[in-house]
Amino acid sequence: MDIREKYSKYILGTYAPAVFFEKGEGSYLWDDNGKKYLDFASGISVCNIGHSHPKVAKAIADQAQKLLHVSNLYMTENAPLLAEKISKAGFNGKVFFCNSGAEANEGLIKFARKWGSDKSRHEIICMNDSFHGRTLAALAATGRAKYREGFGPDLEGFVHVDYGDLEAVRNAISDKTAAVMLEPVLGEGGVRPAAVEFIQGVRQLCDEAGILMMCDEVQTGIGRTGKMFAHQHFGIEPDAMSLAKALGNGMPIGALMLQCKHEGILVPGTHATTFGGTPLACAAGLAVFEAYDEENVLENCQKQGQKAFEFLKALGEKYDFVSEVRGLGLMIGIDVEIPTGDVLKKAFDKGLILLTAGEKTIRLLPTLNLSDTELQEGLEIIEKTFEELNNV
Repeated sequence: MDIREKYSKYILGTYAPAVFFEKGEGSYLWDDNGKKYLDFASGISVCNIGHSHPKVAKAIADQAQKLLHVSNLYMTENAPLLAEKISKAGFNGKVFFCNSGAEANEGLIKFARKWGSDKSRHEIICMNDSFHGRTLAALAATGRAKYREGFGPDLEGFVHVDYGDLEAVRNAISDKTAAVMLEPVLGEGGVRPAAVEFIQGVRQLCDEAGILMMCDEVQTGIGRTGKMFAHQHFGIEPDAMSLAKALGNGMPIGALMLQCKHEGILVPGTHATTFGGTPLACAAGLAVFEAYDEENVLENCQKQGQKAFEFLKALGEKYDFVSEVRGLGLMIGIDVEIPTGDVLKKAFDKGLILLTAGEKTIRLLPTLNLSDTELQEGLEIIEKTFEELNNV
């Protein structure tokens, strides 16, 4: 029985993978037939500094021989060191480590409810087209009903309004509202950066109403948009934010950070995790921050993102089926009026891995440290793909 047969026989069929990858290095992956692919998906914005990054690989290997896990009942070295990195890169808050983006967002939801528990406030205003995870509370917060089909009844306490509609947010705030929760850039909802006026307006509304503003930075955080955290583009600080994906560059780790003024909300006995913040996961996170500092990752993201955006914008003007190009940093969406699956398949056949988002968006999430040559290679494949589809 080969590996594909074993996959079919023993793995629950919640995915339908079409290829078997054996190894990766930097911006490239190789399948079991030796074919090389340029990865413009980065494991869905996880491997932001590339596959098998030497610093991350060494940190994991070294730590694995020293200490893997003792639980959060005891102190270990790496967790506070990584929390310090996150805090100083952000808004100098307090960090809670967990295992994934969905778990980080569950932590935000619990924080908001606990904060509002003595104020009779429990509702959270969320955005239509948002995505916050697959657990039940995160699903209820998610503004796309199709993800919740078959898993009802929905957890109550969530109100949804249109992303970008400040007046709708204002009208949704009531004496039951504890928080507004949003992504600074919609990810699964179509790679849609928010307007500065919207994010700043939400911050002002939350301040006026005396409620929390919480940012889901699971996909946008750790440099994806050209700043360490996407909310930094908008000149605001949230009361809390969630992180995961790129924090460990492939090693599973999530986190949430609260402003220090809120540190008395989640106290011993109110929130916990068995595996969050293990020495191994935090060693990977520390290596990520070290690589960002030494390799000018954010600067490269900004430079390459601008070049990619300008190229794709010009390409979009050439083809009628491209309706819009938008993005921030190296988080770019291309809206097309043809089946997105056709674009992905043709690009994949040419050795380029892309993603979709929403109903009609091609999503680009390349590594943040990709070279000029790698960027050009990927853009040329997209151009050839569009040219061939235009002639069908």
